[in-house]
Amino acid sequence: MVAAKQSYEDSRRKRVEENKKRMEALNLPLLSQALKTSPKPSPTKQAKPRVVQKQLVVVRRSTRFANKPAPIYKEVAVDRVAIPRRILGRQRNLSNLVLASPEAIAEADEKAEKLVSGLPPGYPILTRSMQPSHVAGGFWLGLPVDFCKLNLPSRDDVMTLIDEDGDEYPTIYLARKRGLSGGWKGFAVAHHLVHGDAVVFQLIGRTKFKVYIIRVNGSEEGNNGVN
Repeated sequence: MVAAKQSYEDSRRKRVEENKKRMEALNLPLLSQALKTSPKPSPTKQAKPRVVQKQLVVVRRSTRFANKPAPIYKEVAVDRVAIPRRILGRQRNLSNLVLASPEAIAEADEKAEKLVSGLPPGYPILTRSMQPSHVAGGFWLGLPVDFCKLNLPSRDDVMTLIDEDGDEYPTIYLARKRGLSGGWKGFAVAHHLVHGDAVVFQLIGRTKFKVYIIRVNGSEEGNNGVN
């Protein structure tokens, strides 16, 4: 038993010696020692600033202008071009327009109410007392918003005005502006409407008005006195 143990120890020492010699032959001890020591950090390289070299070069010029002096620039006054304004049509002349008195207007409105009370029921009715813009100048007849929303087309359309003699006058109804534009002037001039006249509109169709005129001051025909 003792002899076997001694033989094992001898064999182990022999292998250790052989391994040591083999490591020395490969320089492994030196490499192990080098790995244990911490390497020194390498110094950081600083980037060198970029140097831009400037050189004077000869600019090539066209031979046509090479011998000519350099141009000289200066400010000069330029006359402003006058843009003519749009030529307007005939100016409105309301200086000769005769205005009705408040009493005469109230009387015409009262007569219009009596006329409306005698008309057949079932038809929407509105009454307009003529203002200067209705019978002169712009000839624009605005209509009540509520009446337009309830009874008139939601888009622009042609409204036909029928007077008491049965004559028809087409006019342009502007839905967004709630009023009569083109064609209203012809009706107003043809019927000599003046300031203060009470005009009754009875809607007898989708785009048809029966029109009744109550003259201010009880006159048979108006005279707007506008040139």
